[in-house]
This record gives sequence, structure tokens and C-alpha cells, in this order.
Amino acid sequence: MRALVCQQFDQPEALTVLEQPDPTPGPGEVVMAVEAAGVNYPDALMVMGQYQVRPPLPFVAGAEAAGTVAAVGEGVTHLRPGQSVVAFTGTGAFASHLVAPAAHVIPLPPGFPADVAATLPLAYGTALHALIQRGQLHEGETLLVLGAAGGVGLAAVMIGKALGARVIAAASTPEKCAAASEHGADEVINYAEEDLRERLRALIGKGGVDVVFDPVGDRYAEPAFRSLGWNGRYLVIGFAGGEIPRLPLNLPLLKGSSLVGVFWGEFARREPKANAENMARLLGWIAEGQVRPLVSARYSLERGPEALRALLNRQVTGKVVITP
Repeated sequence: MRALVCQQFDQPEALTVLEQPDPTPGPGEVVMAVEAAGVNYPDALMVMGQYQVRPPLPFVAGAEAAGTVAAVGEGVTHLRPGQSVVAFTGTGAFASHLVAPAAHVIPLPPGFPADVAATLPLAYGTALHALIQRGQLHEGETLLVLGAAGGVGLAAVMIGKALGARVIAAASTPEKCAAASEHGADEVINYAEEDLRERLRALIGKGGVDVVFDPVGDRYAEPAFRSLGWNGRYLVIGFAGGEIPRLPLNLPLLKGSSLVGVFWGEFARREPKANAENMARLLGWIAEGQVRPLVSARYSLERGPEALRALLNRQVTGKVVITP
């Protein structure tokens, strides 16, 4: 098998494509022939040694992949060779073959595109968990999505609309704002050119937004939080903007609002049934055309470092995949 290997914690350009022995499944495991692997911000952080999880070196980067089952291990009865599947494994996905715990492998409907499937577990799983379990977003409420054209942000825009919310999408370029609008946002804000808080006031008045979905952090966090209405929920997804913000704690007190952490990976581990229900709901929305995942670029295994660099530079719209 061929794999994109991290031999030391460094910039993505240090990753190397290497030949490795073909894997075999152990008890409760499957081997997947990978057709596409989703590229995510945590992948880049992990390669650089900046993620909350530091795998032992060397390791194969990549957290999610779609393809077909090549072999099943002892005790695996719900999957069979040749079946189309998607999996979340944390590492190992940027390779031609992947060993995955069978419990983390989800069968796909017949004919479901592998490149689309490979974008679903982390970004869409995070957005689903954030908006359903953590944010408890209700029909008719107003949702503000920061970083609305990135992988997880665009997922939140579409899922927010599927849940019946009014969605305000904030992004940093006219092209990214256009992508959010094309995928269902009711209003868009270019926060590189407009004052975020003033524009929100013009859109929603004094009532404030009900839920903020924030994968960006940095300087946009405080004005977004100040735009929450009474009993609002601020969802902490990540810090793609760079700095981890420091919010004055009198703000949630005065607004009766909640600062809510979102950690999808731990949720999926602790509550696999609820996670599976979320994903089944997502596949239904995709089949109905309510959610239309965007795969904006495809990279070969050798160009994997370029994909990670584009993500770090915030040059990606929707999701990109590696096709080994």
C-alpha cells in the first residue's frame, strides 16, 4: 500500500509518500480500499504537533475516508467485502488502504459518491452534533455561522436551513459569501469588508441571534457573542482564525446566554447511537437534495501537502479530498 506518512511533527510539506506493507484486519476490524479521504483542519494541526491528540511517530495522516471493504476481521458480521462504506478513524486515511474498527465504519447507500461520502464524518458530524445536541437549534430561530464557506461552516449553513432556521452566513471574501448564499444562507456578511456587529444589528435589530456557530474564533468571537439575544447559545467549534479568544464573562451573565463546547469525536465515541442517528438523518437530507455537500478540489496522494496548506491558508471553499 501507499501512504502519506508523518515522520516528524512539522509543516505539511514534510509529509512523504511511502510504500508500506499491505494491512490485514484484526478481530473487530476491516480493511478498506480508499477511494477518497476528506481533508480537515485537525489533520494539519496533528501533522504539526499542535492538536490535542499527538499520535506516536511515524503515523499516516488523515481522519476520514470512503471506499470499499477489502477484508473483514473475526467477529465482523454487518460488513462484507465489496461493500461501499465511509469511516472515521482519526489517522490513517491518507493511504491506498486503511484499517478501521468496524464500529467506526458506516455502510453507504448504493451508488453514493465516495468523494462526497469522505467529506461527511468530521465536518457534517460536527455541524449536526453542534446544532442538534449542543445548540438545540429550533425551527424559526436565527443562526449565525462564522467561516461559513469552509468545510464545517458550509455544512452548518445547510444543516441550519434543513432544521428550519434563518441562517446568516459570515465569510471573508465575496466568493465565499456567494458559496454560502448558493447553499442556502438567507443573508451573508463579508466580515473582511463590513463591521460584523453593525451589519448584524442592521439585519436582526435588537433581538439578537439565537445561536452562533464559530469555527473561527480570533477577533470575530467577541462581536459575534455580543450579537446573541437572550438565552442565546454560542457554539465553540475551533480556532481557524488563529488566536483563541478571551471573552469577558460578564457577557453570558448579562445575556442569560450559554458558551457551549463542541467536541464531535468524543461525542461519537461516547454516544455512538446518537451519532449514527445524526448521520442517518444527514443521508436522508442529501437524498432529498436539502443538503448538497460541496467538494471543491481533489488532490493526488503526492499533492496531499498542498491540500493541507490550502486549508491552513483558508483558501478552501467547502471540502477538498485526497484520492489515492
